Amino acid sequence: MTLTTTSEDIKLSAIIPMYNAGAMFRNFMDSLVAQTLNSLEIIIVNDGSTDGSDQIAQEYAERYPHIRVITQTNGGVSRARNSGLDIARGQYVTFPDADDIIYPDMYKTLIDMCEQDDLDAAQCNGERYFVGSEKVKPIIPTDRLTSTGLLDGATWLKTALATNRYLHVVWLGVYRLELIKKKGLYFEPGLHHQDIPWTTEFMFNARRVKYTQEVLYRYYIHGQSISNQKRTGMKNAEYQKHYLKIAKMLDELNERYKDQVKIYSEFPRQVTREALTVCHSIRREPDPAAQKAMIEDIYTSGTRRIMLKNARGLKQWWQLLLWLKRLHSLRKKLA
Repeated sequence: MTLTTTSEDIKLSAIIPMYNAGAMFRNFMDSLVAQTLNSLEIIIVNDGSTDGSDQIAQEYAERYPHIRVITQTNGGVSRARNSGLDIARGQYVTFPDADDIIYPDMYKTLIDMCEQDDLDAAQCNGERYFVGSEKVKPIIPTDRLTSTGLLDGATWLKTALATNRYLHVVWLGVYRLELIKKKGLYFEPGLHHQDIPWTTEFMFNARRVKYTQEVLYRYYIHGQSISNQKRTGMKNAEYQKHYLKIAKMLDELNERYKDQVKIYSEFPRQVTREALTVCHSIRREPDPAAQKAMIEDIYTSGTRRIMLKNARGLKQWWQLLLWLKRLHSLRKKLA
């Protein structure tokens, strides 16, 4: 593969936040350098790694001229992605996770889609790989969604959310860097699952988007991932605050963009869905003190009002009213 080196020729910048990437990192990097796209720059943002993965990243940078490594003190995924955005030179950007696997034609497929239709974003399907059982499942089954034609971003997001299988993740797509810079679409520092509000706001600004049902990315499900760690007690209570903040951010985005894009019912429904995630966590939490803390967070953050405002459909209304009753009773019991 011949790789270009001038910024005018770089079609895609892959920005990889890296913090203690572990044993999967070499496999990930091998899949990244095997990409058939011949105009790719790779930016690895070493976010204060202490497990030696920074040395592995430097090894690859010395072998491949299209790889750059920058190092910063540990500040989290959002700050690492923002640092990469600041120096990215590609026409499009993407954000793969350092413990996953990318199929060889992923980025060529998506960039070809972008060039054919002058897209703001192109997204593909992926698969979940469960490390323990070695089972593989598509993220969006084709009986839920197949490849689309040209859509505006809001219509694509509505279509994707309607499947009830869509993941608000940035690693399944490529995104026009000029649009990101023009609209100031940076990631929220310190927020877990920051992909959710970011992808939402990006799509509210995108005018040309397409999706392919082709599976081009393997997402590994294992206990080391921040998203898949099991939490209990006050650590869980602190973690659930991120979902409450996300619900608030999504509600604010719907309000801010309501005069610019059509706010489909799927958008407010997503707000309540994210907040109800905390309710389900309260039910599973074995520590009464943590349960009490999470309930108080719901009450003091205004989340009850946000959920009531955004609930859509009989099923979600039933779930919400049932949970509000449960929370009221449990709050009295734990007082």
